[in-house]
Amino acid sequence: MEPFTVHTGLVVPLDRPNIDTDQIIPKQFLKRIERDGFGQFLFFDWRYRPDGSPDPAFKPNEERYQGASILVAGRNFGCGSSREHAVWALHNYGIRVVIASSFADIFYSNCFNNGLLPVKVSEEQVDELAARARSTPGYTLTVDLKECVITDPAGLWLEFSLEEFRRYRLLNGLDDIGMTLEHKDEIAAYERRVEGKAEAVSVN
Repeated sequence: MEPFTVHTGLVVPLDRPNIDTDQIIPKQFLKRIERDGFGQFLFFDWRYRPDGSPDPAFKPNEERYQGASILVAGRNFGCGSSREHAVWALHNYGIRVVIASSFADIFYSNCFNNGLLPVKVSEEQVDELAARARSTPGYTLTVDLKECVITDPAGLWLEFSLEEFRRYRLLNGLDDIGMTLEHKDEIAAYERRVEGKAEAVSVN
């Protein structure tokens, strides 16, 4: 997992509440066993018409939002089933940060296992960010995980908080396996002690 320190990217607003994981990545696309290839199906039922053409009524389909890497979403983002594929789809699409006033617990946890930063701010701040993204073509934000601040070229400054353990994981690019390997010396020492005790019992 790549470390996350500072990210500057184009912002796409999708300020709808209660966007669930089946809307993020519909169930018919969960047959793959790899983590890649899900980006093309992100928000599939909203992005495309029945004939497969992009739906112009879905605002993120607009040309101005193409290449966006920061998603500003409504409250309770990622609710519904626990499918980790939802985070994979966002990451495959190119999203590196999701900003919302609240997240579903399991989705929130899954983000930290896959290098995607979920940022919680107030609903008023979400509304302000979404409004700026809609009114300013090419609107960008810089999210600094070291300092826990969000800024924009116009002088915006928003602070956010994050549990230190989760912040440490993202800053160092550590998933569950990576966290375990940080203690490989202690694990090896423990294994040697266990083997030594087993040999002593066998001799006796």
